[in-house]
Amino acid sequence: MPQDPAYPELLVREADLTDARDAKSVVEMVAMYATDPLAGGVTLPDEVRERLPEALHNTPGCVVFLAYADDSHDAAPLGVAVCFEGLSTFRAQPKLNLHDLAVSPEARGRGVGRALMAAVLAEARQRGCCYATLEVHADNAVAKGLYASSGFEPGYEFWSCELSS
Repeated sequence: MPQDPAYPELLVREADLTDARDAKSVVEMVAMYATDPLAGGVTLPDEVRERLPEALHNTPGCVVFLAYADDSHDAAPLGVAVCFEGLSTFRAQPKLNLHDLAVSPEARGRGVGRALMAAVLAEARQRGCCYATLEVHADNAVAKGLYASSGFEPGYEFWSCELSS
């Protein structure tokens, strides 16, 4: 896919969650994503925002990617992908779950999501994963199109159970 003229120097790189700038960018992008109705439409509480970078950093197998328009130090993030490595018990091999993928509203439709997907799949291959997984809201046709074009296919239903703290 050709590079969008709006982002001729699009950069996707692994976030350093110990770096204050990267940590802030990850929190901003996840907080933006959380407010989207297809992601729950919630505002992240301040205590979650404060804990998130360290929690991600301390989670084994976690990898986070950030997308920027260029490599300038003051560039605002355009997108984020948060992934966690797990294990396929049926293959006894690692797998990578794309837990969150978010692109800022002004950058949507410009190749940012596709670039993040490419980084996620390259990371999965580099880690020797046998496959990658993700969850998508049933009504998110745009995301489903991106995922299908990246090689994903619908499979299992994803269920959850809210646990009280």
